[in-house]
Amino acid sequence: VDDKTPYLALGAVKNISLNISISNIGDDAYDTNVFFNFSRELFFIKMWQKEELGIACELLESDFLKCSVGFPFMRSKSKYEFSVIFDTSRLSGEEEFLTFLVTAQSGNLEHSESLHDNTLTLSVPLMHEVDSSITGTVSPTSFFYGGSVEASSFVQLENYECLFQPLNFTLQVYNTGPSTLPESFVDILFPNRLSASGAETFHIQQMMVAQDKGNCSFQKNPNPCVIPQENDNIFHTIFAFFTKSGRKVLDCERPGRSCLIVRCNLSSLAKAESRNIDVYMLLNTEILKKDSSSVIQFVTRAKVRVDTTLRIVEVSNGNPEDATVVFEALHNMEPRGYVVGWIIAISLLVGILIFLLLAVLLWKMGFFRRRYKEIIEAEKNRKENEDSWDWVQKNQ
Repeated sequence: VDDKTPYLALGAVKNISLNISISNIGDDAYDTNVFFNFSRELFFIKMWQKEELGIACELLESDFLKCSVGFPFMRSKSKYEFSVIFDTSRLSGEEEFLTFLVTAQSGNLEHSESLHDNTLTLSVPLMHEVDSSITGTVSPTSFFYGGSVEASSFVQLENYECLFQPLNFTLQVYNTGPSTLPESFVDILFPNRLSASGAETFHIQQMMVAQDKGNCSFQKNPNPCVIPQENDNIFHTIFAFFTKSGRKVLDCERPGRSCLIVRCNLSSLAKAESRNIDVYMLLNTEILKKDSSSVIQFVTRAKVRVDTTLRIVEVSNGNPEDATVVFEALHNMEPRGYVVGWIIAISLLVGILIFLLLAVLLWKMGFFRRRYKEIIEAEKNRKENEDSWDWVQKNQ
């Protein structure tokens, strides 16, 4: 094992080679053999030597291999090199290490103080190398709400007055391998309040993991229908309508934001396998109506995580492990019928008041006290005098 391959990725390598070097620094060794003990999940493929050196291997048991070296004698001061190749495609990963016990012995008597180098333990860590990713969609991606929107566009639960907007989220977890992902969990964050002290807006009806290969947990909304107290004053209603503007973004990554957290634990996910998480939930539109924003954007975030204690490692520069799903609630900006009537009535009243105010101002300035009749008579007499004078001059 070198620095570039600190572990064996399960499923990524089809076979493994043990490169063996055996030497004899004493007298000629009779009937020299190298024995290999290994996992039963491995399968011996073959022995390979660069050149024919008189080495032959025999599988005595499914996990025990014997290789004869230089039969009948391994010459003094000689050295042999060969490789033993095993199939690793059926490794389950239940064991933390893949271990080989290699022992060399001969028919000659060897002193006990020189036996320390006759046994060798080779091991390599077994790791689940995965490339997990997650994507998500929501339906619908946007919807209208407001007092003039038909109630049939929403869902109303039994014994509740609130109108709810149904939302369907679908999250897909995918593993591109090369190893099987033993376990994983997904954290889903829904922005659940318009303000830090506001009521919860979401009510989860159902959550399903495809093929029942997982389960999800969350804190249930104890009171899904909350209608905020409103001021019945018509002037307050009109003011609230005209001040609805701008966009509000609800994102769990922003500090101080209260979120509904859902955690789903998923079972084993093989290479190139995906698994869906479906979330069916309701959004209380009564809370949205009391907000001053005309557009409310909900940013839902999901992230898939792995348990490193299970010897799982993500490939470097792999697929993104988080996803963002966005939907928008749009106020239709249409006031209720009685609000329109009050707007017209108030507009007429304001117009009349402005007209009366202008009339009073003109009266105060003396506009209505001018003697228009006397001015007209004086102007008429002036014109008659001018005409008479012109006639006298013509007769002269």
